[in-house]
Amino acid sequence: MIKKRIALLLSLLMIISSLAACSGGAGGGTSDGGGDNNGTLVVGYSNFSSKFSPFFAESQYDRDAADMTGVYLLDIDRLGAVVEKGKTGQKSEYNGTEYTYEGLADLTITENADGSVDYDFDLRDNVKFSDGEPLTADDVIFSMYVLSDPTYDGSNTFFAQPIKGMAEYRKGMDSLYKLIVAAGRDNTDFSKWSEDQQKAYWETADKASVAIAQEIVDYCGENGYNDKGDVSASAANWGFEVPAGGTVEDFAKVMMEAYGNDVVGLINTENAGSTVDALFPNYSDYQIGVKTEDSKDFIEGIQKTGDYGVKLTLTEKDATAIYQIGVPVTPLHYYGDKAQYDYDAHKFGFPKGDLSSVRSKTTQPMGAGPYKFVKYENGAISYEANEHYYLGAPKIANMILREAPDQDKLNGVITGTIDITDPTFSLDNAKAISAENSNGEVTGDKITTSTVDNLGYGYLGIDAAIVNVGGDKGSDASKALRKAFATVFSRYRDVTVDSYYGETASVINYPISNTSWAAPQKTDDDYAIAFSKDVDGNDIYTSDMDDNAKDEAALKAALGFFEKAGYTVADGKVTAAPEGAKMDYEVWIPADGTGDHPSFMMLNLAKEALAKIGITLNVKDLANSSDLWSGLETDKDVPMWCAAWQATPDPDMYQIYYSGVESGKEAGGSNYMYSIADPELDKLIMDARTNTDQAYRKAVYKSCLDTIIDWAVEVPVYQRQNAVIFSTERVNIDTVVKDITSYYGWLREIQKLELAK
Repeated sequence: MIKKRIALLLSLLMIISSLAACSGGAGGGTSDGGGDNNGTLVVGYSNFSSKFSPFFAESQYDRDAADMTGVYLLDIDRLGAVVEKGKTGQKSEYNGTEYTYEGLADLTITENADGSVDYDFDLRDNVKFSDGEPLTADDVIFSMYVLSDPTYDGSNTFFAQPIKGMAEYRKGMDSLYKLIVAAGRDNTDFSKWSEDQQKAYWETADKASVAIAQEIVDYCGENGYNDKGDVSASAANWGFEVPAGGTVEDFAKVMMEAYGNDVVGLINTENAGSTVDALFPNYSDYQIGVKTEDSKDFIEGIQKTGDYGVKLTLTEKDATAIYQIGVPVTPLHYYGDKAQYDYDAHKFGFPKGDLSSVRSKTTQPMGAGPYKFVKYENGAISYEANEHYYLGAPKIANMILREAPDQDKLNGVITGTIDITDPTFSLDNAKAISAENSNGEVTGDKITTSTVDNLGYGYLGIDAAIVNVGGDKGSDASKALRKAFATVFSRYRDVTVDSYYGETASVINYPISNTSWAAPQKTDDDYAIAFSKDVDGNDIYTSDMDDNAKDEAALKAALGFFEKAGYTVADGKVTAAPEGAKMDYEVWIPADGTGDHPSFMMLNLAKEALAKIGITLNVKDLANSSDLWSGLETDKDVPMWCAAWQATPDPDMYQIYYSGVESGKEAGGSNYMYSIADPELDKLIMDARTNTDQAYRKAVYKSCLDTIIDWAVEVPVYQRQNAVIFSTERVNIDTVVKDITSYYGWLREIQKLELAK
């Protein structure tokens, strides 16, 4: 599969809250200890990128690697709720059992008369980093200032919260890199950087972009995507247009233009193996901040209230903020410089605009977590137990996170080279696990399986800007057109999901993960099956219908929607489309060109059904999944598509569905794919954001979900399960954390885990 523009959905495919990493993933490993709890547990993981930093990790695998060594200001419980009394110990019930959650601090929230909100953190006074140094408020403040620095370019969004004084602190400075790129090649103003610096950047950028272009051409040729050396075809396979006969230099120029001359962004997202370190070795010289105007030298809303006390002040109430402010707490003395820390003098452990000391530790994490990082070599990260861990030193003295391709994970547990791992929980893997156990189940004498709903869901998207009538994407006619397709797609969800996943996935009826506290439940009075009503609001299906009857009922309902959309319908067929609509539409699906996708059967069954009533559905099976992302990103004609969303602990819908209509606010970062423009939906989303009452928010989000279904821009398809498998023979299963959930993974209580005796 060609690697390409995954940056489009990065904020949604990764949990943007730092708390997400606290849930704990799955890995795999082998026990070298022979049952000795002072031995070694080897945990198999997908490949790492060597960015084992609480600040700059880009993949969840790297983040997990860093989190083995670190702690967060706040944690979450099994339901994804923030633990506000970590120091005291917070009790809550899950699955009939009361659990106590411990963390770094107690949090007190105070809503002020002026609309601002104070978050007071009372830290434990007995926490030490793995080198024995105490963790104090200064370490918290240092960590917050790293994440607030104008040159910070990691994925953490702490700086984007409405913290009092944040904007005043971050203004007036930007990285040298961004300034040179923005100024362009023809810049002649060298008051803030030298001509030599500018010249060196463009020389490096040009050389690196050509190297990336050549790398792509070689990759496409060597992997059979097109003829070797065919630049134009390679560019097309990568989502770019280069005229026939174009050179590698032409390809590089096209990519640089697409990225606004941001060669680092180009390298990070368009490469076929190369890295920024390899192609731009002196990039760190360009990450230094350059002052462009006067600004504050401190953030008013970050206050030290004692040796173990910190207060954050937000200028407004924001229900999502609590998931963003639980920052990783890192050692000032390791990532920064204690000589440059003086809270009263507005010095916070590094010169403002210079994170070089923090960046230099990216491959060598250190913190107050359960394990100490030892080394990373030959695809394996080695750790040893942190004797100072405040929740108790781990029972297992050594741990290895070992890279393992997905196809090798299950076999590793079977053969004894892996103790714990997370293979794709497919029908085939479920059968293979059951075959290993003498009882024929997924949990038995050889392998123990823990399954949880994936923190996300599969869906079919419809772009309202493309699939509409007369250019009015929000009209009743346009909604009816999309509902016609959605009704037919929905008819075939059950058989499709069952065929691909069996019991390891289920059909969902709302565009939200079942893992969310805001997800409607089947027991709710107003719960509804998605797209199961006809144009008059009557049920399409009855309990006595067989499959053939349901097929006919779905098509009859679809004809009603097409007719409402302005299509000409005669004798059970659609014969003509209204202005601005079509008789044929295309749906894109990244199924490797072989139909390997959970929703592929749904599309083909819908295609056959729609053909019976005169509508053509063209299924575009993409051999290169990144073509989908590039098509959506560059506004290519992608009327419908199949993909999956990743969820966050908080069900905030701003990023995906907020349109900014009549509000003056910028639209959500991914709404351009759906092109929703609904001021009432915007109001609901913002209302839920500014209220902290969960019951109230759940009711508001239900209204949001109903509105999204009414727009018919998203057909919810499936909620799949993830699995963590343990070697029953080599891991003491009784010591594995109980009631693992999507938010509370097995790593959360890793210090209690023991090897089998």
